[in-house]
Amino acid sequence: MLHWNDLHPYNAVNVVRVPAALDVERLTQVINGVLEAHGLTHLALNRSRGTFRYHGGPAACEVKIVDRVANRERALAEEMGRQLNTAFNTKGKFNPFRFFLVPEAEGFSLGIVYFHVIADAEAMVLLIRELVEAYRAGKMPKTFKSIELYPRCRDGIFSHPQMLARKLAALPGYLRNLRSSGRRFCKDEKDFTNRVACFTLDAGRLAALVRTAKAWDITLNDLFLALLLKGFSKLETDRFLHPRRRKISIGCIVNLRKDLGLDGRRVFGPFLGSFVVTHDMLPGMELKDLAQDICGQTAAIKRGRLYLGSALEMTLGRLLFSGYAGERQKRLYQKHFPLWGGVTNVNLNALWDQSAVEKPVDCLSAVSTGPLVPLVLSVMTVGDAVNVALTYRAAFYSGKDVARIREDFEETVAGLIGGAGEDFTK
Repeated sequence: MLHWNDLHPYNAVNVVRVPAALDVERLTQVINGVLEAHGLTHLALNRSRGTFRYHGGPAACEVKIVDRVANRERALAEEMGRQLNTAFNTKGKFNPFRFFLVPEAEGFSLGIVYFHVIADAEAMVLLIRELVEAYRAGKMPKTFKSIELYPRCRDGIFSHPQMLARKLAALPGYLRNLRSSGRRFCKDEKDFTNRVACFTLDAGRLAALVRTAKAWDITLNDLFLALLLKGFSKLETDRFLHPRRRKISIGCIVNLRKDLGLDGRRVFGPFLGSFVVTHDMLPGMELKDLAQDICGQTAAIKRGRLYLGSALEMTLGRLLFSGYAGERQKRLYQKHFPLWGGVTNVNLNALWDQSAVEKPVDCLSAVSTGPLVPLVLSVMTVGDAVNVALTYRAAFYSGKDVARIREDFEETVAGLIGGAGEDFTK
C-alpha cells in the first residue's frame, strides 16, 4: 500500500450524518480527546524495516467546514473527491486523520479521512462510533475500551501453509483469466485523479436484493459483483475485437478478521484480503445466470480460503514493482492485472447497533482507487437502506460512463422488485 501511495494518495473517507445540533468547538474537543485517549497520534513509518509506531501525545486536529450549499449530496461527493486526492505528509511524525463537516438544517455530516494503510473499515467504524456517541452524550466517557495498536502479524505469506499451497496451485488459472481479460482504455496513464459519485438504495430496493439473492441461492455480495459486471458490459468497448481478451475481471475486498482469529477484538489496523472474478459477459445473458456463475467462482474461493493468499499477491506485486521505474510503474498493474473495478462491502448494522436509538446516524464510505483498480463500488448497509459510493479514476471512466453504470445499477435493482427470483434479462 505504501508503494501505491507513492503513485497517488491512498486514502479512505467515511461520512457520518449526525442528527444533533452542531457545536464545532465541542466536536473538535471530542475528536482530539478520543484520538489522544487511544494513542492514535504522531504516527511514524519506518519503510526500510516495514514497521510503524504511534508516539501518542496531544492531538491537534482541526475540522474543515464546508460552506452550506443547496445540494448536500454534490457537496459531499466533491469534498470526498478532494480528500481522496490530497496526500498525507508521511515524513517524520504525522497525523493520519483529517476531518471536515457540512452543516445542515437538522444536524451535520462529519467526514473522517484517513491514511488507508493504517486501518480498514471495521476499525474506523468503531472509532467513529465512539466519536459520535461521546459528542451526543455531551461529555467524554471516563474510560475507553482499549485498542490493540500492534497485534501480532497473522496474515503473512507463510502464516497459512496449506492455504498457500492451494493458492499456488490456483495461480496458473488465475493468471490465465487475467490474460484473457480485456484492458480498460486509459486516456492518461499519469492521471490518477479520483472522483466520487454517490447514491442510495431505499428499503424497498434492499429488500428486493435480499429476496432475490435468497431465491437464486447466492450471497448479496455475489449479486453486487454481478450488478457491477453488468454495468461494465453496457459501456462502449472494443473488448470483443481482441480474440484473446474478451472477458472482464473485477476484484472484491474481504474482511479477514474472523479468519485471523481477531473477530470480536478491538484491533486497529488493515486486515483485508481480496479475490478476483472473471466473466466473458456475452450479450443477452440474464442477470440470474451471471450471478450464479459468479457465485460458483466465489464459492470455490471461499472453500479454499484463497482470499487469505493476498499476501502472496502483494509480494509478487512488490517484486514486479521493484523491477520497474518511473513511468513504467504507473502502467504496471493495468498491463499485468487488467481489472475494470472492484467491490467493497460493509454492513454497518453488524458493527453499530442503533435499533434502540431514536435518531440513528447515517453513514457512507469511499476509498481511493489505487493503481490496481480504476473504479471501486463501496457498499454500506445502514438500517434498512444501502448507501453506495462510486470512486473512479477520471482517466479510465468519464462522468457519463459512471452515470450509465449507476443508471443501469438502479434500473436493474428496480426490475427485481416485481417478485422474488424473477429473471431480469439484460
